[in-house]
Amino acid sequence: MVRFKNRWLLVEFIPISQAQSSITTAVTSNLDGKLIWGALRQSILTNFGDTGWGAVASSLTVKYYSPTTNTAIIRVSRDHHKIAWAGLAMITTIDGTRYIPNVVHLSGTIKHAQLSAIQHNRVVVARYRALAKTPSGYQDSYDTFLEKSTLEIQALQD
Repeated sequence: MVRFKNRWLLVEFIPISQAQSSITTAVTSNLDGKLIWGALRQSILTNFGDTGWGAVASSLTVKYYSPTTNTAIIRVSRDHHKIAWAGLAMITTIDGTRYIPNVVHLSGTIKHAQLSAIQHNRVVVARYRALAKTPSGYQDSYDTFLEKSTLEIQALQD
């Protein structure tokens, strides 16, 4: 039996807005896993042609996306993960909105991608709280988001 080896990319999509209001832009974003997959497909086709797309097409999936933190976990085969990473780096717009894709973590197992995603969610929520200037003991909707997203991320299967 042959085991397929994958790489897991944790990617943060940073929206570029004219108002420079990152909190409202991140929350009201209409981005989802399907749009990310389509934009990545188009980027790979444009920059690497049919050969590049043929190499990654069978293994490329967006396993998780959080609209609150604009982070996604993307699975791709180990042999061709550099093509997918380069395709991500060349994405400028998704569905008419400008984004900067930032690869936060590259992992060989889903478990390490999950741990990194949970940690990254905590960092992003801390960043949102710092921008809002809330005290550290303040209870807000981000606490329930962190609990819910942690359970969702831990439930991911290969």
